[in-house]
Amino acid sequence: MAGNTFGNIYRLSSFGESHGEAIGGVVDGCPPNIELDLNAIQKELDRRKPGQSAIVTQRKENDEVEFLSGIFEGKTTGTPIGFIVKNTNQKSKDYSHITDVYRPSHADYVYEKKYGIRDYRGGGRSSARETISRVVAGAIARQIIPEIKINAFVSSVGDIFIDKPYQALDFSLTESNDVRCPDLVTAEKMEAYIKEIRKEGDTVGGTITCVIQNVPVGLGEPVFDKLHAELGKAMLSINAVKGFEYGSGFCGAKMKGSEHNDLFNPDGSTKSNLSGGIQGGISNGMDIYFRVAFKPVATIMKEQDTINSKGEMVKMQGKGRHDPCVVPRAVPIVEAMAAMVIVDFYLLNNIFKA
Repeated sequence: MAGNTFGNIYRLSSFGESHGEAIGGVVDGCPPNIELDLNAIQKELDRRKPGQSAIVTQRKENDEVEFLSGIFEGKTTGTPIGFIVKNTNQKSKDYSHITDVYRPSHADYVYEKKYGIRDYRGGGRSSARETISRVVAGAIARQIIPEIKINAFVSSVGDIFIDKPYQALDFSLTESNDVRCPDLVTAEKMEAYIKEIRKEGDTVGGTITCVIQNVPVGLGEPVFDKLHAELGKAMLSINAVKGFEYGSGFCGAKMKGSEHNDLFNPDGSTKSNLSGGIQGGISNGMDIYFRVAFKPVATIMKEQDTINSKGEMVKMQGKGRHDPCVVPRAVPIVEAMAAMVIVDFYLLNNIFKA
C-alpha cells in the first residue's frame, strides 16, 4: 500500500491499524536542537482521543505517546523521530457481523477490490484512529514555529452555524465546551443537536474553520506547489472530509472583481482579506483562513440495505462505539495538518535563504 508518507522536507510516515497493536509514525526532516515540550504533544493527543465527552465515541483509550528515537535530553537530534501509541481498548467482536459485509459509504468495498484483502475490524488503515500519528507530528511541527498561531474551531454542525466572523471570536473559549466552538451560545445549540441525533441512532456532519496568524510573506511555491493547494491536499486527506475552501471560497464566485480585490496599504498589507492570506499560491502576511467540510459519520445505528462479498443484498446495522459527529475531535487534526504544511514550506524557505 502506497501513500503513507506526507510532506517534502518535514515528512511523516505513519503505520498501524485501528485494532492492531499500536498506531505509530516516523517524523523525518525535523531540525536539530528544538527543545520539545512533551506535555504539549500529549495535550494535543488528549484533545483528539475518544471517550473525552458524552458527544463522542466512548472507546476508552489513554493514547499516551512513547518516543523511540530522535530526541536526546529533551531536544531533537535531527534524526528520525519514531513514536508509537498503543491500542489498549479494542473490541474487535463489535465488527464480527461485517466480516463479509460492506458498510455503506465506508472503504470496505474498495479496499477489498483493490487489495484482495481487508481488515474489517474498525476499517483497519481507513479508520480515523490513523490520525493519531498526524496529531503527534503536527504537535512537533508547531514547536518549530511557535510564533505562528494556528487555531481551529467548529463553525457549524448540521444547519447550526456561527453567525460571526472569526475576528469577533475569542479562540481561548474553544476548549471551554465539548463541541469546541468559541461562540458559547452556538455551542450549546450544537451540543444539544448532537445529543438528539445520537438518540436517533444517526449521525450529522459539520464544518471546521482554521485561522493561521503571523505567517511570514513568501511561503508557498508557484504553479503546482501553491500553499493553498497543499493545505487543500492536507485537509482532504483527513477521514470524512468532503470539501475545502479558503478565503472567500465559493462565495467569491458570486462577486465582481471590484468587490473582491484586496487593496493594498502602504506597508504591503491589504485593506480586506478575501484572498485568505494567499496570493499566487504564496502567503502575503495576512491571516490565512479556510473551512473544511466533514460528512456525517458513515456508521449509524439504524438498519440499512447493503451487499456482502458474494454480491447478495443483506441487512446490516452498526454496532459498537462511534462518534455521532466527528467535528469536535477533528479540530486538533485540522490544526496538526495545517502545522505540517506551514513547517514544510517554512523549512523550504530557509533552505533557499541559506
